[in-house]
Amino acid sequence: MKISRIASAIFLLAIVAAGAAGCSLGRDMTSDSGKAAEGRSAADGVKEGRVKITVSVWDNANSPQFQAMADAFMEKNPDIDVELVDIRSDEYNSKLTVLLAGNESDPDVIMIKDADTQISMREKGQILDLTSYIARDGVDLSIYNGAAEQLQMDGKQYTLPFRQDWYVLFYNKDLFDAAGVAYPADDMTWEEYEKLAEKMTFVKDGTAVYGTHHHTWMALVSNWAVQDGQHTLMSEDYAFLKPYYEQALRMQDEGIIQNYASLKISNIHYTSVFEQQQCAMVPMGTWFIATLVQDRKAGIFDFNWGVTRIPHPAGIEAGSTVGSVTPIAVNAKSDVPDQAWEFVRFATSEAGAEILADNSVFPAITTAGVVSRLASIEGFPEDGKAALSVKNFVFDRPVDAKMAAVRKVIEEEHDSIMIGEETVDAGIRNMNERAAEARSR
Repeated sequence: MKISRIASAIFLLAIVAAGAAGCSLGRDMTSDSGKAAEGRSAADGVKEGRVKITVSVWDNANSPQFQAMADAFMEKNPDIDVELVDIRSDEYNSKLTVLLAGNESDPDVIMIKDADTQISMREKGQILDLTSYIARDGVDLSIYNGAAEQLQMDGKQYTLPFRQDWYVLFYNKDLFDAAGVAYPADDMTWEEYEKLAEKMTFVKDGTAVYGTHHHTWMALVSNWAVQDGQHTLMSEDYAFLKPYYEQALRMQDEGIIQNYASLKISNIHYTSVFEQQQCAMVPMGTWFIATLVQDRKAGIFDFNWGVTRIPHPAGIEAGSTVGSVTPIAVNAKSDVPDQAWEFVRFATSEAGAEILADNSVFPAITTAGVVSRLASIEGFPEDGKAALSVKNFVFDRPVDAKMAAVRKVIEEEHDSIMIGEETVDAGIRNMNERAAEARSR
């Protein structure tokens, strides 16, 4: 049976790991695969006349959206059974690699945890070209706000966007109220954002409040530079980053944001900075919404917070943002590719997006119905709906086989620029030279 082959492959990986890393690791991995096989055994028997498809997922026990999606699909397609192949999040990529390397027909549907890995899957012939299915069924790729096209490889669609996270602007309503300053608008340029942050930099009860907070990730500079969709981190000339580095350094020098080196050395997390009211604003991903909702409910902080659209470059439409996606694919070796495609089509449709939204997960589609569902999450700010409406979506980094090597180079130069070890111009020159070398390898 299908599932038994999956369990065997995972068990084989456990044996290999045990030989390399010792008995305790082997016991852990064997236990995980055993539990997974045990949990699926009852569904091995498929009712007569029905087809079974398998779907790889991670941390299913803590991710109710997967089972909710499977249940809704089976209700709509009573002739198809869906089995979830649950793999631990920290082992997902490695175990999935083993399964696919064995030319197994399972899992039929592949949730791709890291979008970059779809490149090697395509190169090894492990995922199906969905282009003909998409054309046959008239799937409108525009509903993904540009994300689907950015997943294409050689002009073909091997995956579709399942879920996504994007950058928005969080702010402390109480601090704005205390300062008598209007809340951040949902249509604001980066220049206007800087001026607002300057206005919100003050001392409260003897403690400094920074106008905003920039975490140490390179993305907190580079994302704004690629937001217009005209450049990517695989561009040959990184001069387009210059105005955003100059802005970040200027805000740091003027005390509007905390010192980069201090944040880096102290390993300070953006959550504590915002929740301890050390800053009035923080640009961050939509995943931070769940953190704030949970922490406010738990009493970790008690101030009122808001969220709105991320600022944008001048001349770019409000609602243009940057982020990343979780793609979904069909196994090229699947015995039931047509049924697997039907699941992919459902999971990436508006109906599938509404299921994700009902489970507080941000889908790749942001129609009015989906936005309303997300806005109804308990604890979500009533006036934050605009932040959930995406007009244009750009990947923070493109799907490219060389991206990992290039990213490493840019991150190293990013550190040097932000700590003042080199000028912006010198850093960009080094990026150009080193990235070109990385791309040529």
